[in-house]
Formats: sequence, structure tokens, C-alpha cells
Amino acid sequence: MSTLTDHRGGALRGAAALWRRARAATLGLVYPPTCAGCGAATADVGAFCPACWSGLRLIEEPLCDRLGIPFAVDLGIGRLISPQAFAQSPVFARSRAVALYDDVARGLVHRLKYEDRHDLARPMARMMSAAGRDLIAEADCVVPVPLHHGRLWRRRFNQAALLARPIAASAGLPFLPQALSRRRSTRSQVGLSRAARAENLAGAFQVPPACRHLVAGRRVLLIDDVRTTGATGNAATRALMRAGASSVDLLTFALVGEPVG
Repeated sequence: MSTLTDHRGGALRGAAALWRRARAATLGLVYPPTCAGCGAATADVGAFCPACWSGLRLIEEPLCDRLGIPFAVDLGIGRLISPQAFAQSPVFARSRAVALYDDVARGLVHRLKYEDRHDLARPMARMMSAAGRDLIAEADCVVPVPLHHGRLWRRRFNQAALLARPIAASAGLPFLPQALSRRRSTRSQVGLSRAARAENLAGAFQVPPACRHLVAGRRVLLIDDVRTTGATGNAATRALMRAGASSVDLLTFALVGEPVG
């Protein structure tokens, strides 16, 4: 009986896989794949055209072990700490990002965030998984930076959660969007100084009492779309650490800044 059941189950799974491939092929004919960056025709879904790929300023080693800022020159001395990390030591343990926040990266973030291009979340998340593979390997759970409920109602989605879900799924880690909440609305961070950003976000996040057990004693991977000064990551990390998290690393798609040196 079990052999027959296994056979039927395998047949059903095979049929489902064939249906998914056929559906994808049909959709590909109706909606040909386009570049995730500019919308030009591409061979594969979620791929970049040559112009956008070459315009994406990917962050590669050598880089600051704390802030993930790339160094312009390889000093060949192992783990490096940037002057920024010494001057403004972050609350989170480490930060990594895919690319510098320039033309192509900015366009991707803006289309995901403001143009409802949810289809961009998966290719962006795949790139984040590659850039943050060391952080992911040591994480116990994945938590997106939350939006205040008022902003979430107006936007209808949280871009950090769209990125965090596939990252968690591909790594087999718990995805915990409920573990961190934004208890007060804050003004936009755009145009604010480092000090003003930190003041604007002071006390903005909390771990709900009913969710403290989800992060207590665990290494949390915090996900956001862009890191500018690190004020958001610091404020969210403080809330997670107060709830008992053992450590917090930050992974974003883009990083505002330039290489060191």
C-alpha cells in the first residue's frame, strides 16, 4: 500500500512540476522577460541587460568587516575595519550590502518601493543572499525592518519584508516579521543629518512582549532595502538586543557611500 501511495505521490509531484514549467513557458510568450533594471528585453526572468549589469556598482572584497564598506585598495592584511566603523561604531555586529546606492541600484530600490514592482524582490533577494552568505550562515532567524502601521496601510506592503521572506526561505531560516514592530511614526529620513536620523528613530522600535521568545538568545539577521547612516539598523538592533537577542547583523540591498581610500 505504501509503495502504491509513494508512486502516486511521485506522479502527482511530477505532473505539478510539468504544469509549472508549461505555465512559465506560456507566461514567457505572453509577457517576455525584461531587464530588472531598465525594462529592456532579456533572455531570463529577473536578469539584467549588459548595460544595467555593468552599471551596478557591486560591493566586493576587500571591505570593512563591521560596516561592509568596500576599500579602494587591497591592503592585504586580513580583516579590515574602516575609519567610519572606529568613529561611529554601530550597535549591530556587522553589515553587508549588494551594491553602492548609485543609478542602477537606486532605480531598483525605487521601483520596488514606490512603483509596486514586487517581481523585483526575488532577484534582489538572491543577490542579497550571495552578498550576505557569511551572515546568513551564522543566523538563527530573519527579521525585516518594519514600517509603522500607518505607512504600511498607505503603501500596502513592506519592501523589507518582500526581500526578507525569500532570503529566509532559501536559507531554511524562520521568517519573523512579527518579531519587531514600529511603535511610533517617524518623519522621513531623507535630508536629515546623522545625528538627526538617530534622534528621529530613538525608541521607534520594539519587540512585542508576546514575541520576545522568538528572538531571545538567537542570532538575528535584520533585513532592509538601503543603509544610509545606519541609524535605522542601530535603532532596530537596540530593540532586539533589549529583548534578549544574542547578536544582530544587518543585510541590505544597497549602501549609501563611497569606497574607503
